[in-house]
Amino acid sequence: MLLLNLPTYPTKVTEKKGKKYILDLVRNKYVALTPEEWVRQHFVNYLMTEKGFPKELLANEVAIKLHNTNKRCDTIAYDRFLTPLVIIEYKAPDIEITDKVFDQIVRYNMVLQVKYLIVSNGFNHFCCQIDYLTQSYSFLQYIPDYKELEK
Repeated sequence: MLLLNLPTYPTKVTEKKGKKYILDLVRNKYVALTPEEWVRQHFVNYLMTEKGFPKELLANEVAIKLHNTNKRCDTIAYDRFLTPLVIIEYKAPDIEITDKVFDQIVRYNMVLQVKYLIVSNGFNHFCCQIDYLTQSYSFLQYIPDYKELEK
């Protein structure tokens, strides 16, 4: 797999019947190793080790209902009251982050109403802060630490 614009960590990869699986750090189980999953596991590791996100307040592949259809958020970070705080969407490294990708995460946010949206393809990472009072948003130049997000 590719080296990403994220810290490396000692991944646990196994193979079964010719298919590779990686240990999901949050779900604590092996999942199919796809390019998007490679990005997810590295980004989640980055959030926990570099940005202070508690593992217990992260959830991967969270089901939501949007306009009577079932959708899945790649990762949700919760605050200490278990209210969704951040939605994170991952794309494979060869997928460009476009407005279409942001449209997807914004649709998920219609349900969850979080304060922050993050999108990453492992090379480029974007964080957007939502201000519901002014009905505006702004892109941050960095991924904030968990403690900063909780304020």
